[in-house]
This record gives sequence, C-alpha cells and structure tokens, in this order.
Amino acid sequence: MHMSPDPKSRTELVPGTLILLVLRVLDSGPLHGYAIAQRISLASGDVLRVEEGSLYPALQKMLRKGWVRAEWGLSDTKRRVRSYRLTAAGRAQLESERAGYDHVNRAIQAVLKLA
Repeated sequence: MHMSPDPKSRTELVPGTLILLVLRVLDSGPLHGYAIAQRISLASGDVLRVEEGSLYPALQKMLRKGWVRAEWGLSDTKRRVRSYRLTAAGRAQLESERAGYDHVNRAIQAVLKLA
C-alpha cells in the first residue's frame, strides 16, 4: 500500500525560492540567521525548514549583491549574532523574485490543470 508522505515531513524548498523567502522575511525587519529560519518555518506551518548549510551561503550571496546589510549585535540571550537588514536594492530584488515566482507558479498551475 502506498502512503502519501506527510506534508510536514517535507524539508526541501523548491529550488530558487530560498532567496525569495529570506528577502520577504527580512522585509518585515532585521533578523539574525536563526531567527530567519525560525520565521520561515513558523510562517509555513512548519512545512518549510531552512538548513544552515543553505541559509548562510544564500545570505552571503545577498550581502555580495547588496540586497542585505549585516551588523553584529546581541541576541535576546546575550549571544553575539549577525543581524541582516534589507536594503533598497533588496526590496527591488524581492519584487523581482516575487514576480518571477508568480509567473512560474501560474505556468505550473496551468500544466497541472491539463491532467
């Protein structure tokens, strides 16, 4: 008997969506890396989980491209953490990423409706 996988067990993001999600979360205000991953997980009902191994390289890419800025500070638990803040270029990129995702999503939905 084939059982459908529990949606909550899915941990992989659709390729190309991590930057979109991180930019969107940072649009609400600056956060440190762990808080970014937590926010994505909570907002998705714990369906989407972001691993450190993919989050931090994505943040480094966004820093290099000027989409985010980073500064060192203290967490609520008084640990030294690096907080990331969206820049104006990051807000523009968010809109571009969102438009691209919407375009691809509409195309996928159109194909799925054919069956």
